[in-house]
Amino acid sequence: MDIVLTLADDWVLDRAWAALLPVSAFTTASANAPSLYNVSSHVPIVASHSSAWSQLISHIPHPPLPDDLLTSPLVASQTIASAWPRDYFPRQVISLLVLTLIGIHLLYFVFAGLSYQYIFNHEMMKHPRFLPNQVKLEIQASLKAFPMMTLYTLPWFVAEVRGHSKLYDNVSDYGWPYFFFSILFFLVFTDYCIYWIHRGEHHPACYKWLHKPHHKWLIPTPFASHAFHPLDGYLQSIPYHLFIFLFPLHRPLYLALFVFVNFWSILIHDSDMITGHPLEKIINGPAHHTLHHLYFTVNYGQYFTWADRMGKSYRQPRSELDPMLEVKAAEAAKAKAAIGKDL
Repeated sequence: MDIVLTLADDWVLDRAWAALLPVSAFTTASANAPSLYNVSSHVPIVASHSSAWSQLISHIPHPPLPDDLLTSPLVASQTIASAWPRDYFPRQVISLLVLTLIGIHLLYFVFAGLSYQYIFNHEMMKHPRFLPNQVKLEIQASLKAFPMMTLYTLPWFVAEVRGHSKLYDNVSDYGWPYFFFSILFFLVFTDYCIYWIHRGEHHPACYKWLHKPHHKWLIPTPFASHAFHPLDGYLQSIPYHLFIFLFPLHRPLYLALFVFVNFWSILIHDSDMITGHPLEKIINGPAHHTLHHLYFTVNYGQYFTWADRMGKSYRQPRSELDPMLEVKAAEAAKAKAAIGKDL
């Protein structure tokens, strides 16, 4: 997330924060009166001709402002500069909160929208257990969950940005062999952790209030991918955040993997039951997750099938389990009933 925050600072946020909390609001307008500045205090000194906005925000706490900034004639000329620098904790928290909310909405609507438009079989919407207005309900549930999921996740992003993770910048620090190994390691580690978190959420003690809202969608569309109870969605995301605090991972690679896991979560919710491909017994794909939504207690894994095999919860996708067969049967029954009425 620190890559995203740095880019956002460069392109937008530096100017936004400078406009919102300009240095000039916390100093005198004269560059020739340095004796009036109190750089060791968070108590502002406001010029007599300051704007109403400057006077309003002048009481907001800020870190001590450096002498060279306070005595610069640029301050008097209202040059863009923020009293909250990039590494100021409140600025980082607010920036990350806004960026995360924007990012999750973009990822959701772009990837889920594309998957719904070009991959999802719209004939599945004729399934007897497809709810009325289900797509709208899935989107509403997701939008309702995003704010709290973001708040739960925020401490992880803040810790990452403030340098407490094991992310590294140069491939040479650990070499190319570890770089490629870490991709598989990340997927295996998170898959195994999510398996047990997901399976635990099916325990009777918490299933009804925590995870059942997601199983409302027996025939899910890609828009169901994030239609969770907020705590449910957060709990299943913990392994992605935890990994970088336990193991080294290349910083740009982590960002790419983070986008990938969101894309994968959307992809496996397209109710697809394509079977018979070579990786079917290894990769936990859309067919496996479709069975999970239909039968609840099978195929808890995220990427691979090995955890379900070890936990004896694996169910092999087969063509005769395809929910499309029920769609065809229902359509045939409707056609037969219509013929009967005509007679």
